[in-house]
Amino acid sequence: MNSVDVDAIFQALEDHKIGKPMDYIKRCWEENMSGERITLIALHDQRFAGWLHLLAKSKYPHFIEKGIPEINNFDVVPSLRRQGIGNALMGAIEQIAFDRYGIVGIGVGLYYDYGNAQRLYAKRGYIPDGRGIFYEGKQVEAGSFVRVGHDLALFLTKERGRGL
Repeated sequence: MNSVDVDAIFQALEDHKIGKPMDYIKRCWEENMSGERITLIALHDQRFAGWLHLLAKSKYPHFIEKGIPEINNFDVVPSLRRQGIGNALMGAIEQIAFDRYGIVGIGVGLYYDYGNAQRLYAKRGYIPDGRGIFYEGKQVEAGSFVRVGHDLALFLTKERGRGL
């Protein structure tokens, strides 16, 4: 990601109804400059096709405790999905993570909209970290009720040499 990408990313995400606020995209760029985040961008025919981020320090407590970086905010333009763009982004970000940390983590939502991501991560060798599901950053206890949405996730890890 370069500074000139900020406006193009914002517009492409808006055009494809993925929508991320401009201040978030600018913050991503700033965090790339500070080393807190690495953002990779995929292009198709010289146009934005997707992006993926690696956070050096996750917000997920287990990853923080173990020093595991987190793949975050993975988007591929809907009309370009299932063409290998997501796999290419994942392969590139995993290589960066493995070179620096030897391991990488990711959180995935648990409802239908995340079905493709769930399958992709399983195919790539990610396994649950064994801590159950989390809602709004807190571990879900047996018998509790949570709202199924973007804030309900299962966290997975992958070590160097496992999967694709």
